[in-house]
Amino acid sequence: MNVHDPRPLVSIVCPAYNEAASLQKNLKRLDEYLETLPQYRFEILIVDDGSRDGTGEIAEAYAAGREDVRVFRHPLNFRLGQVLRTAFHGSHGAIVVVIDADLSYAPEHIGRLIEKMISSRAKIVIASPYAKGGRTVAVPFFRRTLSRAANWFLCRMATRDFFSDKLTNITGMVRAYDGTFIRSLSLWAMDVDINPEIINKAKILRARIVEIPAVLDWTEQAGRAKKRVRRRVSNVRLMRSVIQSVVSGFLFRPFLFYIVPGFILLILSLYPLYWTARHTIHFYRALAPQELPFAFRLSDAVGQAFQMAPHSFIVGGIALMVAIQLISLGLLALQKKRYFAELFYLASITYRDCTKGDSDRIQLPTPLRKL
Repeated sequence: MNVHDPRPLVSIVCPAYNEAASLQKNLKRLDEYLETLPQYRFEILIVDDGSRDGTGEIAEAYAAGREDVRVFRHPLNFRLGQVLRTAFHGSHGAIVVVIDADLSYAPEHIGRLIEKMISSRAKIVIASPYAKGGRTVAVPFFRRTLSRAANWFLCRMATRDFFSDKLTNITGMVRAYDGTFIRSLSLWAMDVDINPEIINKAKILRARIVEIPAVLDWTEQAGRAKKRVRRRVSNVRLMRSVIQSVVSGFLFRPFLFYIVPGFILLILSLYPLYWTARHTIHFYRALAPQELPFAFRLSDAVGQAFQMAPHSFIVGGIALMVAIQLISLGLLALQKKRYFAELFYLASITYRDCTKGDSDRIQLPTPLRKL
């Protein structure tokens, strides 16, 4: 690879796990498309995540004799989080583009992602089939519905305005990143939840995030042979995705998981508490003689009201106590979230200042130099 070439370098990341059946064909297709973008230099990073079907051997044969292709092989299946960390730390590009090795997103998305990043000066550009103009092809109805619901939930958790519709796809992997920015992020997620984690931490740093409409095509994956192989693990993966979406939403806005149920319980507790107060006032007024001290009359009134409707006292009291505790936990979670954001922001600035030399070695397109 010619380091003196003035063209900006783009790193193409291809995570691969048991993709031997189509990897060679897809890599050839990827190569053919990249040749249509002569204004950029490319390096291709293939990460074999512990495949057991010869994926690693095919990738190494493809990379043999080529300086622009590198292969990283994990001895075990560490899952997507570790795959992306391996690729990000091994990349050198001013822009890093992640694309599925099965090319369910066509290679043409790469050029559109790069163009959008340069024109918008964004740190992250997401390919979204749920954005206006995007679509899905041959994706099973249940899987598509679950993905839409998860992304709707996470997008609402990730935005300041709950009803904002700026992002539509937070779980998607096909994205373009500013190289220096993504290499500076400290990431810890081990599976697909690394994608929401990146968005969460990018928002803490006030990074610009935009989307382009994309086409997610599962036509090849919908073949019968492949469906028979993956059917047994599909339900487990879907359930794991649901759990990870809820956890990611909690990380975006943990206080909402306490404050919203707390206020709901608080409102529900008002009904039985209203009747306890009404019954107590009724018996208080009915008590005689009027000369009895206030405390004795109130105590007798409460006792009679409890005998009349003990469930109102019990249900209302328990609901009120739980509501107060949840709201208190929500306020503490909000404070903790702000402390985390401040610490992460300061740590990122410190890391960036310590690694300024990295950005000096990378040749950026003119708009990106101004970021």
